[in-house]
Amino acid sequence: MADEKAARFEVTTSRQFVSWLASTGSSLAVTTYQSGKILLFGTKPTGGLAIFERTLDRPMGLAASGQRLAVATLTQIVTFVDAADDGTRPEGPFDAVYFPQVAHFTGDLDTHDLAFDPQGRILFVNTLFSCLARVSESRSFTAIWKPPFTSRLAAEDRCHLNGLALKDGRPAFATAVATTDVTDGWREHRRDGGVIVDTVTGAVACAGLSMPHSPRWHEGRLYVLNSGTGEFGRVDPASGHFEPIAFLPGYGRGLAFAGPHHAVVGLSEPRENRTFAGLALQERLERERVAPRCGLMVVDLRSGDVVHWLRIEGVVRELYDVALLPGRRNPAMIGFRSDEIRRTLSFDTDLDTRQIVRN
Repeated sequence: MADEKAARFEVTTSRQFVSWLASTGSSLAVTTYQSGKILLFGTKPTGGLAIFERTLDRPMGLAASGQRLAVATLTQIVTFVDAADDGTRPEGPFDAVYFPQVAHFTGDLDTHDLAFDPQGRILFVNTLFSCLARVSESRSFTAIWKPPFTSRLAAEDRCHLNGLALKDGRPAFATAVATTDVTDGWREHRRDGGVIVDTVTGAVACAGLSMPHSPRWHEGRLYVLNSGTGEFGRVDPASGHFEPIAFLPGYGRGLAFAGPHHAVVGLSEPRENRTFAGLALQERLERERVAPRCGLMVVDLRSGDVVHWLRIEGVVRELYDVALLPGRRNPAMIGFRSDEIRRTLSFDTDLDTRQIVRN
């Protein structure tokens, strides 16, 4: 009976989640490294929630830009391209088809957040080496920044650097679980050692956080998930003050924005191991008499209210990242192990006319 419960995949939503998602004209991509899946949540042409999933090897960070969707996996960063982006829509219900186009092999760097820089290059958080990096054509990575409290690049996960926020298209802030400079040193500081670091000045912009994740710059303000307390909030980098916006019943990772006023937050069920044990989140859940959830919460930034939600139960218990896919209401994705990848071809011509060929 327990095995049947663990094997199921069940998605439920609040009454207005689907209509809200349809109103944005977008869909959502979500990674679950624990289950090895990327999930695409959209809306069907006839109404209702559309769910599309593909299996990847430990998918983590996501970055969406135009027709491109980059996904960090165990040993590579894969860039998918919407093959229908030229206006040639595929047959069937899907209005976008993400096709794997480029893979950068990095090795197992425990890659977390991803982003595209203004030149279209992929930046990522190299958690193993405690640095920000750029994909390389000839190496596993090119380091572009490290926190001032780490003395050197070493494959030791010294501070558990995990999150990256861009401002005006350039790295601006990064999150770390601690300011430690020894192998795996961050684990002893999970409860209140977390920091947001200004990647331009090297100064700590906010301290005293608990396992912070997913910093994002939106509409002129810095937002972050204070994951160890279950709080989603904003930070004033000038004062270093963290202002909670909402308490969410789960371990927060993954943050995207739909329009100026709505944040989409990914939640996970805390693991019963040393990584999540002893956090204020567990105490708050017990005090509120609520069980942790896995899924998505849509938060109104003006009121702090959770206005819509999507809950996942069964085999998927942990999420890592969330990305909004603007203009794509019901996307699909070509898998690596299906016949579709052999039959779906796209190409440019000298006339700059893109075509899709299906054999």
